[in-house]
Amino acid sequence: MDSSRPCASSSGSTLGLLFRQVRDAMWARMADELSQAGHELSFSQYVTLKKLALGTTSATDLARAAELNPGAMTRLIDKLVARGLVARHADPGDRRAVRIDLTDAGQAIWRDIDQCGNRVRERAMAGMDDAERQQLIRLLEQARDNLSFPGR
Repeated sequence: MDSSRPCASSSGSTLGLLFRQVRDAMWARMADELSQAGHELSFSQYVTLKKLALGTTSATDLARAAELNPGAMTRLIDKLVARGLVARHADPGDRRAVRIDLTDAGQAIWRDIDQCGNRVRERAMAGMDDAERQQLIRLLEQARDNLSFPGR
């Protein structure tokens, strides 16, 4: 195989472009699902609520998960606090740190928007059996890990 030539799929998309197209299509479908369910949430807000559904965390961890800079995450959290979906609490282990968690209203909305995410994932993997789904996830994780910078 000639590694100096771009690798294109049968559709003509290069690997990087294909990754971008899949990501953009997932985000667009998610925005549509959220809108149809009556939720005025950005994808970053969805990711933040998803991370918080797993447990209380810091704004820094949330920013990393949503791929936002700290200032943008602070503004996003402010919006979610104003809507009553999340709350800030002092970290008992570190007076300087603030922990963020879902409120009862946040828990309730999460249960609904999680179903939106499930529908998008099912649509993305339509026509694939369980083994193909597992293989796709494994291969994508491998590609991600191959491109990661350990320690950075």
